[in-house]
Amino acid sequence: MSGTPPQPISPGPTLPPGLPAQAYAAQRDWPGYFDAVAGKPPRDTLLLALERFDREPASRGGRLALDLGCGEGRDTAELLRRGWHVLAIDGHPDALRRLLERLDLPHRDRLRTLLAPFEGLGVPACDLVNASFSLPFCPPHAFGTLWSAIVDAIRPGGRFAGQLFGDRDTWALLPDRSHQTREQALAMLDPFDLERFDEDEKPGSDAFGTPKHWHVFHVVARKR
Repeated sequence: MSGTPPQPISPGPTLPPGLPAQAYAAQRDWPGYFDAVAGKPPRDTLLLALERFDREPASRGGRLALDLGCGEGRDTAELLRRGWHVLAIDGHPDALRRLLERLDLPHRDRLRTLLAPFEGLGVPACDLVNASFSLPFCPPHAFGTLWSAIVDAIRPGGRFAGQLFGDRDTWALLPDRSHQTREQALAMLDPFDLERFDEDEKPGSDAFGTPKHWHVFHVVARKR
């Protein structure tokens, strides 16, 4: 296992414990978020992508997955269990610390870690980019470059699995978040064959009872 030395980051606001995960994500309180999602299962989008890969012959030498915004490692652990090589990337050092302290982390020899922000991230060639609820937190000025790097990195027959946030989501009003219209999201995915594209839109409230409109695209797509 290897990774870059920890880089200084600006500490985010700290919220009281016991709130739903989205409260911490809204404020970028990542340690609070990691506490809130501890013990959760892997994301459905990742499981669908892995199911599709399981129907296909494995590439020689093993497949490589990038877990972009790996957090505390719920998806990374599943990828390792399935025999993948994984590069787990996160911009917060607490994420990588929690990942490496997991007791359910098999095949650690197949894991590499990287502490890096979205801005200027180099994306190596791979078979899968998994980005579970992480890409919307890429600053808008860096999103286009990051997405182009993701598309270029995924080998033909590889997949993208993850979420994009829609333009009607309440968080679209926050200047540091990246959101797309349905048309923009589909255009981004033009180099792929869609295996799942579910638009989830519903009214609700945040952890503090404030009205919040949810608008999320759940995506699994295979590179042509």
